[in-house]
Amino acid sequence: MSESGRARGTGAVAFRMPWFLRSLAIRLVVLVVVFLTVPILIYDQFRAADREKSALLLRDAQLQGELIARSLTQVLQEANTAVPAAIVEDLSQFIDSDARVRLLLRRANVPGAHGFYFVASAPPIPSAHLDREREELLSQGILGRLAQTCSGNLPLAMRVSVGDGPQEVLTSITPVNTEFGCWAIVTSHDSEVIIGSSIGRPYWSTPEVRVAALIYAAMALLVLALFLGVWRNLHRFGELARQIGNDPVNAMSFAAQNTQPELQSVAQDFDRLVESLHSSADRIRRAAEDNAHAFKTPIGVIRQSVEPLKRLVPANSRGVRAIDMIEQSLHRLDSLVSVAQHIEDATADLLEPPWRIVDLSDLVRRMLGGYSGLDIRLRPQFVLQVDNRVAVRANEDLLETIIENLVDNAVSFSPPEGRIDVGVHRRGKLAELTIEDSGPGVDPSSLDRIFERYVSERPEANGDDEGPRDSGAHFGIGLWIVRQNVEAVGGEVFAENRSSGGLRVKVSLPSAA
Repeated sequence: MSESGRARGTGAVAFRMPWFLRSLAIRLVVLVVVFLTVPILIYDQFRAADREKSALLLRDAQLQGELIARSLTQVLQEANTAVPAAIVEDLSQFIDSDARVRLLLRRANVPGAHGFYFVASAPPIPSAHLDREREELLSQGILGRLAQTCSGNLPLAMRVSVGDGPQEVLTSITPVNTEFGCWAIVTSHDSEVIIGSSIGRPYWSTPEVRVAALIYAAMALLVLALFLGVWRNLHRFGELARQIGNDPVNAMSFAAQNTQPELQSVAQDFDRLVESLHSSADRIRRAAEDNAHAFKTPIGVIRQSVEPLKRLVPANSRGVRAIDMIEQSLHRLDSLVSVAQHIEDATADLLEPPWRIVDLSDLVRRMLGGYSGLDIRLRPQFVLQVDNRVAVRANEDLLETIIENLVDNAVSFSPPEGRIDVGVHRRGKLAELTIEDSGPGVDPSSLDRIFERYVSERPEANGDDEGPRDSGAHFGIGLWIVRQNVEAVGGEVFAENRSSGGLRVKVSLPSAA
């Protein structure tokens, strides 16, 4: 890579956000916390402002009540034996579009709060409504406090209904104590300024708070629905990706599963990618078959042409040796063609392996059972330590290739009287497969290279990193295929020499429930 390319790559990594900031789940939690916190903070601020506004309105209304009471004081003090006949006209001069006035009286010889009765109102109000209003003042203890001293202005903030008409807010009760009794002047307001405020009711019940809450809730639901819609589509895409892995032939397309118009182009790109992988795998398999057929045909022709020459060349001559070398080379070429086809088939399988849950324990037992038919004198002893039901999500053919290549490698290095230990265990979230042989082991300097392509650490290996280095049937691709297959299912493989001699190969794969 060029210096500029490395610089760009380094910069991209340096400014990459931490995973917890990129996680959709954490972002959703933060979004919910914000939606829950913001209205609480705003509500407290607005409620404090509304309290100040309501306090000013009430103070203004109460001052108005005090002025009305002072204006009526002389008229009430002159009433020694009865309610003044013109009291309604006296009250009417104080009413306007904002204020309403009622007058209560408790005779001097009548004790307690129940002695208060409405004697006049301006404008006139039905008696039944005044009786309900009186009962409300009694139940809240307002008349009780007034009855004790008949002095002081009592501020109110109590909503009442005027018959079937609009609501009013009682704003003050101002007493006037005379020889005739204790008069109580009640002022109320029904203007929009008072009724539209939160006076006399919880702030959350005001119209503006309810409308704001509905708008905010609709906005929050819209954002969450959008977020969850994207999340559901991504989850649906993940499920479809697993279906394609399990059954690539019958799986649906990403575009058919998508419900978000904005993600349609992404779904179509996924479909094109899947189709491209299928096409690539098919082309690789066809190319492998065509190449193998193209090479094996001339090899077969050469081998058949060499047979008549054997009868024509005198024994113990240089010609016999030359023909033997030709046959050995033909055998090697034939093996190389088979190896090349095997590699290309394995590569094609990696592009579209059907994934499913595979019982690794059962698979290992079944595969090693196939070695029991071999002559005991020609094979090492197998010792199994396999936990039950150790499952992985993978392609069974890939796992069979992994196990077969590792076991064959261990058998080829172990003497007939040797021993091969095979273990399958569950280690937390991993399934672990270990194969240990009793062979000579591997040069420590070469342990990191034995999983590379065309590397074979055998006595007959002779040399060169650029291609197949050994003669015979071993071309150094078995362990390379093992590593490719293990990494394809999200696992890791490494090798180490045993302290008692031999090689230990350990494969770690993601466990499946």
